[in-house]
Amino acid sequence: MKHTLKKESKFSYIEVGEGTPIIILHGLMGGLSNFDGVTDFFSEKGYKVVIPELPIYDMSLLKTNVKTFAKYLHDFIKFKGYDEVIVLGNSLGGHIGLLHTKLFPEKVKALVITGSSGLYESAMGSSYPRRGDYEVIKKKAQEVFYDPAVATKEIVDEVFATINDRNKLIKTLAIAKSAIRHNMGKDLPKMTTPTCIIWGKNDNVTPPEVAEEFNEKLPDSDLFWIDKCGHAAMMEHPEEFNQILYDWLTARQF
Repeated sequence: MKHTLKKESKFSYIEVGEGTPIIILHGLMGGLSNFDGVTDFFSEKGYKVVIPELPIYDMSLLKTNVKTFAKYLHDFIKFKGYDEVIVLGNSLGGHIGLLHTKLFPEKVKALVITGSSGLYESAMGSSYPRRGDYEVIKKKAQEVFYDPAVATKEIVDEVFATINDRNKLIKTLAIAKSAIRHNMGKDLPKMTTPTCIIWGKNDNVTPPEVAEEFNEKLPDSDLFWIDKCGHAAMMEHPEEFNQILYDWLTARQF
């Protein structure tokens, strides 16, 4: 990992830069290092970039759900003493950010979602691949991106290790099912927080029509597309992602 992980109380997180806090929420299989490009860029543009490690594998099975992690984020913001934050989430992280914003709108001055669940996602397909089948898992990991090469051996190894750890697999399935059950379609029209939606045009997990539905239902949102891009825009096209977000934050005076 490029940046040092801090540990305070029950929280582990990366914190780089000074200024308005941008809290980044990683996805289910996403590591904190997936956001290195965002961290480096925005920490030099007058923002404090903070990436908490979500305790996805540490909660009891009953608490392994989207709502628990939305409240965990609220606890973290309270612990850090932030008045208002910008929340950026990818995939499951976007879903947690959306629910947190619904529950605690006074804490979120702006929301950024990319490849977010909350309306629809195909996850890993109808069932998880057979444990131990490295090549199948490698193919699944590659399908997340437009360019399969982005799924490095390190990324595939991490997914493979998760699938082959019984406790982690059970928790992974539990949070994935929670995300599918917790549809936010009816909540979105009541959420007035300014929202920036950045989406890969070639996202197979949360297809482009999902982004269009988010944009249609959220009262104050802007939708931006990145071409030749899959489910993790900040990894595949970090420079374009950063510029879109920076321009939006500047235009909105955040």
